[in-house]
Amino acid sequence: MSEDAQLDESTRRRTWVRLGVLGALFVGTLVVAHFTGLTEQLSRERIRAVIDGLGPLGALAFVGLFVIGELAHVPGFVFIGAAILAYGRLAGGVLGYVGALAAVGVAFVVVRAIGGQALASIRRPFVTRLLAHVDARPVAAITVLRTLLILTPALTYALALTRVRFRDYMVGSALGLALPIALMSVLFDWLLS
Repeated sequence: MSEDAQLDESTRRRTWVRLGVLGALFVGTLVVAHFTGLTEQLSRERIRAVIDGLGPLGALAFVGLFVIGELAHVPGFVFIGAAILAYGRLAGGVLGYVGALAAVGVAFVVVRAIGGQALASIRRPFVTRLLAHVDARPVAAITVLRTLLILTPALTYALALTRVRFRDYMVGSALGLALPIALMSVLFDWLLS
């Protein structure tokens, strides 16, 4: 076996180990969140009570809870709804948007640190075609994906495992989350009244 083939096999093995660790982390957080009751405790009403109870520090606590919730796979609309309930349509929408960006940013960094750029080394034609769009125009591709899939943790995980730069990821996420969160703010407030 040539030296290049050995390096390629070593890289492939390391990629699969990193993906295995990431998969175990993903499943582990789901299991822990479910069995500890974290997903039930992070309800819209509970988050609102925490935010209200902390006064001026409530916004910081909200962002921290949103980050933890994203890592534990709690649906992001729960946090956005809680922010709107606690702060109103405009301030709650803005806080929900800031929290969403912090949550997807931290999740990206965590997943990238564990999984690296594992998807970039996969040579399957289907995966290669999908990633070509992200590689060619990352901000545009991420904007469209975020607009459609909003705060789906699987999207964050998948994008973190590509070659996309953090800056492009955050710009695309910021652009892609603006419209859905604005719509959630208006619709949520309208539904409540």
